Amino acid sequence: MKNSIAIVGGGSWATAIVKILGDNLVDKDVYWWMRNTEAIEHIKKYNHNPHYLSSVETRLPNENLSSDLKEIIAHCNMVLLNVPAAFLKEALKGITADDLKGKKIISAIKGIVPDDNLIIGEFMNRNYGIPFDDILVISGPCHAEEVALEKLSYLTIACQNLDLAGSFAAMLNTRYIKTIVSDDIYGTEYAAVLKNIYAVASGICHGVGYGDNFQAVLISNAIREIEAFVRAVHPINRDIKESAYLGDLMVTAYSQFSRNRTFGNMIGKGYTVKSAQLEMNMIAEGYYAVLCLHQINKTYKVNIPICHAVYTILYEGHSPQIEMKLLSEQLT
Repeated sequence: MKNSIAIVGGGSWATAIVKILGDNLVDKDVYWWMRNTEAIEHIKKYNHNPHYLSSVETRLPNENLSSDLKEIIAHCNMVLLNVPAAFLKEALKGITADDLKGKKIISAIKGIVPDDNLIIGEFMNRNYGIPFDDILVISGPCHAEEVALEKLSYLTIACQNLDLAGSFAAMLNTRYIKTIVSDDIYGTEYAAVLKNIYAVASGICHGVGYGDNFQAVLISNAIREIEAFVRAVHPINRDIKESAYLGDLMVTAYSQFSRNRTFGNMIGKGYTVKSAQLEMNMIAEGYYAVLCLHQINKTYKVNIPICHAVYTILYEGHSPQIEMKLLSEQLT
């Protein structure tokens, strides 16, 4: 049976995935949902997303674009979630467990659902009854902007069912995308969440005046924090140096395209959270994630001082300069 994939979301990463799926040669149908009806009409007319990655040409039949999510999902056997985690509940409003019954759920969201404090796989399992074997996770290292430029990039596809991971990975391979499969849905999801927080920390450090030498120490400590946290949450045998963990952390912490680093840099330079968010006009997942991680870690009690420093700056109003100075005394 030919696969049909529903893309849920209208941002830059969703646009990049539409491009990847379109450039891939495996026979499939792709449907695209976004809330913004004006953007949908623009794409139907001009084959470009007017707001994100506008250089990317989209090649979907007009009838495959809609702002009616229930209708889009009904056509598909795979649903790829690609909205900010903070807005997932709103996006799925009106969608029931019956609407998603028997469908494979793919998370391209690198965040935690607020209030529930659940990674996407757990949220979909608990609220919609999706079996964990039917849940897939897409992780990097991969920025949407480089996909638009067709620069060689790698994606890790994680699923407890490795056959399913492999079959979906085959739908993403192109001349500029290579794929890796993994069975670590917990580790890849949590690592993707944590690396956004560390990218915020990296930006804050740059904003207050620390240099590359300090950044290197910060990130080497960050990967150890990721390893300790994911081991506490889901203790399996994993190599933290693999691309989905260390690679994704590095690109998010250092890249010019990293919105989390940009957001942190603005905070370090003295912007308030609100003013930084307004000026960026994009979602920095690390801002929401650090509050969720702070609450989750009350259960696990893992020593993650970088996360704690970011939390105190963003949610308790502590001085970035003072918190980074205090943090520097804890790094090794």
